[in-house]
Amino acid sequence: MNPDHSTSIDSSDQSNEPAGTQLHPGAVGHDLLARYQPWRHIVEPGFWIALLCFQATANSVVAWLDMQRAGLGFALWEPVSWEFSSNLVILALVPAVLAFERRYPLQLATWRKNWPMHVLGSIVFCLVHVAAMVIIRKLVYLLMGSTYDFGNWLRETGYEYLKDVRGYASILTGVALYRLFLLRLQGEARLLEAPESGPPVESIDRPERFLVRKLGKEFLLPAAEVEWLQAWGNYVNLRVRAHDYPLRSTMAAVESRLDASRFVRVHRSYIVNLDYVTEIVPLDSGDARATMRDGSQVPISRRFRENLRKLSVA
Repeated sequence: MNPDHSTSIDSSDQSNEPAGTQLHPGAVGHDLLARYQPWRHIVEPGFWIALLCFQATANSVVAWLDMQRAGLGFALWEPVSWEFSSNLVILALVPAVLAFERRYPLQLATWRKNWPMHVLGSIVFCLVHVAAMVIIRKLVYLLMGSTYDFGNWLRETGYEYLKDVRGYASILTGVALYRLFLLRLQGEARLLEAPESGPPVESIDRPERFLVRKLGKEFLLPAAEVEWLQAWGNYVNLRVRAHDYPLRSTMAAVESRLDASRFVRVHRSYIVNLDYVTEIVPLDSGDARATMRDGSQVPISRRFRENLRKLSVA
C-alpha cells in the first residue's frame, strides 16, 4: 500500500533498488496487508463465526457441568439450545451493528453527537436478540417434545440487556481495534522534523512531504498528493489513492502547517486538497458535499463553506 510516487529511504534496500525508484502500492513483496486483503472477505466473517461458536460451546459445557454439580434435572440438549440460540442470533446481528456504526461512527469528532444513537442501538439489539432466541428455543423444545418458558419478560429482558449492552460495546471496541491495527499495517505518517545539525532540506513549518513508516521501511509522501485529511480519534488520516495513512496529531496542528493555498478546512473533521475537488453540491440544510476525483464524497459544513468558495475563486 505504498504511495505510487513515494521514495524509499530505508537503508537496507539501497543495494537492491536504484536511487529514485518509484514504488507502486503492492510492489513490496513482503507487504502483509496486501497479501491479507484478498482473504479479508473470508477471515472477517470466519472470525465472528469461530468466536461465537466457541463461546456457545464453552458456555454450554460450563452450564452442563454446573447443572450436574447442583443435581438439576436438565438434559444436555437444553443448555446447548440456550447457548447456541443466543450466540447464533448475535452472529446474525453483527453485520447490522457494523452498518449502524458506519452510519453513526464513534470517533473523536462525532462521539458526543452519536453516543445517544448507540444507546438506542444497544436497546434494539437486545430486544431483537431476546425475541429471536426465545423463538428458536421454543421451536427446539417443541421438536424435543417439551415446552420452553422464558419467565417474566420484563425482568428477564432487563437481565439480558445487562449482558447485551456489554456484548454490543465489545463488538464496537473489537472492530475499532481491528481497524486501527490495519491502519498501522498500512503505514503511519509523521511530519518531518528539523535535523540535529545543519539547515533543513525544506521548510519545517510548511512541509512538502510526510514521512510514512511501514513494516520497518520509511517512505517520503509528497504533501501535494494527499487528497484529503480526516480526524480519526487521536489521529489524522491522510487519504492517498484510496488508502489512509494515520498521523498522530490534531487537525488544528496539521492545518497550521499545510499550504493554505491548496488545503482548506471544510469541516471540523475534514481538510481537502482543492486540486482533487471536482464538484461541490449544496444541500438543503445549508451544508454542502464535495466530490473528489475518485468519486468519494466529503462533507462541507456551512461554517466553512464561504471560506472554501473564496479560496476556490482565488
